[in-house]
Amino acid sequence: MARKKKGIPIHGWLIIDKPLEISSNNVVGKVRWLTKAQKVGHGGTLDPLATGILPLAFGEATKTVSYAMDGAKTYRFEVTWGESRTTDDGEGEVNATSDHRPSRENIEAILPSFLGEIEQIPPKYSAIKINGQRAYKLARADEEVEMAARTVQIDRLELVECVDANRAVFEVDCGKGTYVRSLGRDIALKLGTVGYISVLRRTKVGPFDETGAISLDSVEEIVHSDALFESLLPIETVLDDILALALSEEETLKIRNGMSLKKDQPDAETMRLMFVGKVVALAKVEDGIVQPFRVFNY
Repeated sequence: MARKKKGIPIHGWLIIDKPLEISSNNVVGKVRWLTKAQKVGHGGTLDPLATGILPLAFGEATKTVSYAMDGAKTYRFEVTWGESRTTDDGEGEVNATSDHRPSRENIEAILPSFLGEIEQIPPKYSAIKINGQRAYKLARADEEVEMAARTVQIDRLELVECVDANRAVFEVDCGKGTYVRSLGRDIALKLGTVGYISVLRRTKVGPFDETGAISLDSVEEIVHSDALFESLLPIETVLDDILALALSEEETLKIRNGMSLKKDQPDAETMRLMFVGKVVALAKVEDGIVQPFRVFNY
């Protein structure tokens, strides 16, 4: 006999506007405790010193987290010139200084060099694993950390404003795996100075943006009312770009039992199977055979 899961079965996405100085995992823990939900996960880590969009997946939506994490992201960030930090943000210790301050014209001139596919070395204080250990743990233990360069995608990079001689604000649209801390560091180096990220805010993750976000404090206010469920977005929100196939009731029962279907459909690596507006499964289509590889039960 299957063991009954503890907690309330809640399914969907809740978009949190993460505050400063709390980790993404702590946000998940607090929301799970407040809602008593059976299962909660997040769709992309934000550093404690970053604010902004943190999508939380409830229940069956956790099966779609990878689609949120793979989506494009938008950040607004401030670079402070003249100091570099060990962590590439305001948390670390100063490890270099420079008297040079770049002009607006110089900043705008170098931004195109960061567009498209670029090579980027992640911060030493990151969650990337090196020989099975998190890089930040090795760095904190004063062990030598050699970070390998990786290819990331930058679709847009704009100078928003020069706050003063020491600070400039940027916006970036980027792909999976991009470290904004590294981007700020590298922009400064390209300008012949040093710098670190002094403010970082994520404004968009895939289909999720600030318009649908709620504060962490407000979760406590709405948790015992219908407002919580009204704030939830459907599981399929992150799957809108995937080709959809409508099923009959009989076909839906077969899919939910792990059976395949014979359909006149073109081959597809991923297709979302729908019944009365809800996603039933994700499936692969090959030679007219629709084979589910991820079934949703809610």
